[in-house]
Amino acid sequence: MTQEKLNELLKDMSLEEKVGQMIQLPAEVLTGGGLVTGPTGTTQLTDEQVGMAGSVLGIKGAEKIRELQKQQMAKQPHHIPLLFMLDVINGFETIFPIPLALGCTFSPEMAEKACSVAAAEAASEGLHVTFSPMLDLVRDARWGRVMESPGEDPYLNSEMARAMVRGYQGDLRSKEKLAACLKHFAGYGAPEGGRDYDNVELSERTLMEDYLPAYEAAVKEGCRLAMTSFNTLNRVPSSGNKWLLRKLLREKMGFDGVVISDYSAVEEMVFHGIAADAREAAKLAVGAGVDIDMVSNAYAGHLAELVRSGEVPEKLVDEAVLRILTLKNDLGLFEDPFRDVDPAEAEKTLLRADFRQQARETAAASFVLLKNDGILPLRKEPENEAEEGQDSSCSGKGTVPSAGSTAWIGPYVDNHEIYGAWSFPERPEKTVTIRQGVEAKGLPGMSFARGSYMMDKGCATKFGRIPNPSDEQADALLEEALRLAASSQRVVLCLGEHKDLTGEAGSRTSLGISEGQMELLRKVRQVNPNIVTVLFCGRPLAVKEIAALSRALLVVWMPGTEGGNAIADVLFGDRVPQGKLAMTFPRSLGQVPVYYNHFATGRPNPPHEIHLFRNGYMDEVTAPLYPFGYGLSYTEFTYSEVKLDRREMKAGDRITASVTVTNTGGVSGVETVQLYLRDSSASVARPIRSLKGFQKVSLAPGESREVSFAIEEPMLRFYDIDMNHVSEPGRFEVYIGGSSDAENSAEFVLA
Repeated sequence: MTQEKLNELLKDMSLEEKVGQMIQLPAEVLTGGGLVTGPTGTTQLTDEQVGMAGSVLGIKGAEKIRELQKQQMAKQPHHIPLLFMLDVINGFETIFPIPLALGCTFSPEMAEKACSVAAAEAASEGLHVTFSPMLDLVRDARWGRVMESPGEDPYLNSEMARAMVRGYQGDLRSKEKLAACLKHFAGYGAPEGGRDYDNVELSERTLMEDYLPAYEAAVKEGCRLAMTSFNTLNRVPSSGNKWLLRKLLREKMGFDGVVISDYSAVEEMVFHGIAADAREAAKLAVGAGVDIDMVSNAYAGHLAELVRSGEVPEKLVDEAVLRILTLKNDLGLFEDPFRDVDPAEAEKTLLRADFRQQARETAAASFVLLKNDGILPLRKEPENEAEEGQDSSCSGKGTVPSAGSTAWIGPYVDNHEIYGAWSFPERPEKTVTIRQGVEAKGLPGMSFARGSYMMDKGCATKFGRIPNPSDEQADALLEEALRLAASSQRVVLCLGEHKDLTGEAGSRTSLGISEGQMELLRKVRQVNPNIVTVLFCGRPLAVKEIAALSRALLVVWMPGTEGGNAIADVLFGDRVPQGKLAMTFPRSLGQVPVYYNHFATGRPNPPHEIHLFRNGYMDEVTAPLYPFGYGLSYTEFTYSEVKLDRREMKAGDRITASVTVTNTGGVSGVETVQLYLRDSSASVARPIRSLKGFQKVSLAPGESREVSFAIEEPMLRFYDIDMNHVSEPGRFEVYIGGSSDAENSAEFVLA
């Protein structure tokens, strides 16, 4: 449909029709009776209002979507098709690692492919929009939604933002693509106390430099929708924040797509205390620039009345509706409201073999090896002698463990639910467990603890408690697990944080795993010190004791459909771990929020020392346990000194910074080479270092390669004392290495 035709359609629509396009309803409202329940009460919509709704969320299935589209278009006066939206966060039916784990790949290419697979599967069933990517910068692991973000760094998040938008959208008219929706605008990742939905306090400079870049990267890549955040910013809720949505998002960043509220966020402004009722909330939201009210009573109950009374100019409604109609047109819905959806073809698309293979490779690349004293990779053949470090009396009964045997113990050995809080596969049984992945290797000497899933005793989630056996049964299962551990060469202990402890409303005041799992770890350690811990989690955890009790610690996050196969691949060395932390792991909860690109103070303290009257704690060093960018391999990499091709830069110049990276170990590996810069002296305090580039290199044993980065003046810009985005003359430090702790450095001067 041409722009002229769209304008004619808008002109011919009644006010009620136009308001209907600005209302998003849950699928059950359209199919079961017109009741919309919001924070301030329940509204009964008329059949006419339901029939004119512009979009729907919360429905899957090609047949269901086709039928609902057909029904709604018959009711709509101009037969305008619905938009179908869903939280397709890290996969649709083929589930990929959670976004935080995707960040740990340091591979925008993998992120793009993952989102492309998700789009193909979701679009095959008739969906049009995904509420992804989430680009909230995250620094506080107490907040459950850190799992949904690429991590704590503005540069990495921006690179992942571009890649994810490309993966979802591509050519939007393609039947294999979705419109992407960046979220949550803005600053949602910094709630006070790590409490979901809470107030956010950010200076304008921090907002602009740290939190906005990833959102802006998605906008520049052409992201078609933006979702408002639940929080207040500068004490104004985002859904009513005209400065945020009109001045910053639309004028400064150039966004011309559809703005949609988060779930009931418009009406929740009543509870924030800036709207007296849902009517006033609707007035504030449309004035601020919210085009679609997701599941509240505000627009449905009051927007038409506000226009007729003259309190809201109809021009604001027309602008919003035209953006919505344009999106529908760009998706090709006016030519084909069903986008050629065929249930039989959709079934062939879901869980395709090539999709699963991509998920397997991506999961393996996201795992971060935090510790390894030589026990990994696991040998595929039984050894003739006891492994180094194995105490022949570790069973407590004087028996020597059988050579080469491996015991697999813990609540995640046989667990299919390893796909993250925002994943809703229709066939969870298709998720590969660790046991299935190990057994597929066909290796000798593998044994599995019976009832290992039930070992997570007492673990409470936000949806209830995990079913557990009786105390008597639990004691018997524990005794059996310990016998198995004592009689084996080594133990792979599969532990973690339940998926329902993460995600939305997943805020926590502790960063550990359940006490039942810690009890299991401690008791296994007493009978066998050769422990490899495989840790599932949706956030950085405080793993100080876990690491101390384990010879190796592999963080696998929530790996998704092919998780079990990917874990087996890495543990047995078929794939070498290459993940790097996209979010810092603290030593203890008391360090949180903790992040690498913090600022120096007037009383600096060595990060691994404690001194009174210096910045830090009395009972703990300030250094995290594992910093951003950290991750081990099965091989070792060495770096040459940083070389700069010039020591002075002027506007328009480029400095090339180079290192030679060498694989000094015995197996091939992949290293993520990271470039950090520090502005040594500026008109405002600058971070101690900031990531400005990264490259992944694959090296065979003994192989060396030069890795170079171009440093240009725009990379040095920041918001100065007067809030101008500029670079300032002075000295800059360049760090290149395998983590944010790299000490390999050089200096140059910006003239």
